[in-house]
Amino acid sequence: MTVSVTPTLTHVVIGGVMLPITVGLYKLLRLLYQEWTSPLNILPRPPSSSFMLGNVKEILDAEASEMQMKWVEKYGPTFMYKGFFGMSQLYTIDTKALHHMSMNYMLYQKPEALRYQLSKFIGEGLLLVEDERHKQQRRIMNPAFGPAQIREITEIFVERALKLRDLWTSEIEKEGGKARIEAMSWLSRMTLDVIGLAGFNYKFDALETDAKDNELNQAFSEAFHTGNKMGVVPIIRTIFPSLRWLPAAIDAPINKLQTTMNRIGGQLLSESKTAILSGTDEKVGGKSQKDLLSILVRANMSPDVAPHQQMSDKDVLAQIPTFLAAGHETTSVATSWALFCLTQAPEVQAKLRDELMLISTENPTMDELNSLHYLDFVVRETLRLHPPLTATLRVAMKDDIVPLAQPIKDHNGSIISDHLEVKEGQLISFGIMPLNSSTAIWGEDASEFRPERWNKVPEGATHIPGIWGNSYTFLGGPRACIGYRFAVVEMKAILFTLVRAFDFTLAVPPSDIGSKGVDPGMQRPIVRSEGTDNNQMPVFITPYTV
Repeated sequence: MTVSVTPTLTHVVIGGVMLPITVGLYKLLRLLYQEWTSPLNILPRPPSSSFMLGNVKEILDAEASEMQMKWVEKYGPTFMYKGFFGMSQLYTIDTKALHHMSMNYMLYQKPEALRYQLSKFIGEGLLLVEDERHKQQRRIMNPAFGPAQIREITEIFVERALKLRDLWTSEIEKEGGKARIEAMSWLSRMTLDVIGLAGFNYKFDALETDAKDNELNQAFSEAFHTGNKMGVVPIIRTIFPSLRWLPAAIDAPINKLQTTMNRIGGQLLSESKTAILSGTDEKVGGKSQKDLLSILVRANMSPDVAPHQQMSDKDVLAQIPTFLAAGHETTSVATSWALFCLTQAPEVQAKLRDELMLISTENPTMDELNSLHYLDFVVRETLRLHPPLTATLRVAMKDDIVPLAQPIKDHNGSIISDHLEVKEGQLISFGIMPLNSSTAIWGEDASEFRPERWNKVPEGATHIPGIWGNSYTFLGGPRACIGYRFAVVEMKAILFTLVRAFDFTLAVPPSDIGSKGVDPGMQRPIVRSEGTDNNQMPVFITPYTV
């Protein structure tokens, strides 16, 4: 006799529930096994007072990289600390280890949880794709960020900086000779204008309108402000993908930002493709549009690129939020820190101004900006001390042997001399700010703002595996920041224009200025007395007269 069994709705529901639970338990047990058997368990580590949060609460409660810098001082350049749910995380500023992992970028990729978190702010563009997709996109996008292209768009940097100068001059006139300026907000609006024009040939006119009236600038402000608050639900969603349906307070402003960027991005991409296909992207004199998006679209549509190597419209569209977020927030934050540094070193501000006055025009070219050695020193020193991104995270995709430049004393007192065994799935933090401020490299005055140190770069700094400036600010290897030239020249253009026009002093006591790392990891300045949610850089400005 044959008995047939027909699945009931109950069977289906139970199966639908049990399968993800079983998969989740398997993954949890696998993680725990990897944790218990990790060869890195012998590394020194700070004590952890919480199983669920590990050392993360200490990191979040402190200012940007404050805890990590203390741990480097105590435990050396390579150590472990506890992440969420007791999972160990490797942290290193060892130059040989960083060089190895930066160059072997397919073996050390951004963890899925980090990609999920970052995608909310910067889309799923070049910064977040991995493997062959990253190689493909980088190859097509490289021409848009080369020296020749940055030379062409320097005039946009200068023009918007001059507009900001004129607006600040008006503020001074209203206040009778001296004005208090919230510099970071103004700089954010200016750099949004720059990325609009240089990135997409699009006028945001953020400087011409109040910050609250500019749709995209307001969306960024609200999203980054909310991202400062790390609640329980966002943590759970980051760690457990199956629970990402859970609602959280941060969703509304982040969704607003995504919707705004995608709508504007879709419009820009459509207009760019239409112009190129119709031939109307040509300007007077036969020169093609020089904004980054037009160059990217034109390169992607080139007959030299095989169809299977071209980026899809979806991939091209994904670059626009990345350009918007990375292209204006990082530079405005870095330039805000530069102004802070100059207020704390009046002699540096004066010396810089003297050099800038040697240029006879107020519209310098890229080559003229790069010829100013002390301006270069000031920018390098600012980005060394105040990198907008203080750390980045990777996960080992396979077992590996990582070379070391400096030996490690494990918690048994034994010396690990030249390498570490890293297992698949191991999380690793690359320490940017602590490496840039290492006393072992830069000397006992490593935490001081002293541009003159760049007259003679210490030997140890030549081993930092960064793409620019003997620092790790823009990372290194094939995944180093593609837009570093854009950021550096734009920052120089802003400082050139503003320091020639104004004398800067800080509007609050220096001790009241702090820094707080927020999603997606930016080191933004805060006024401590007004709370960590209030990102700003208040300065007094007066006209500079010879």
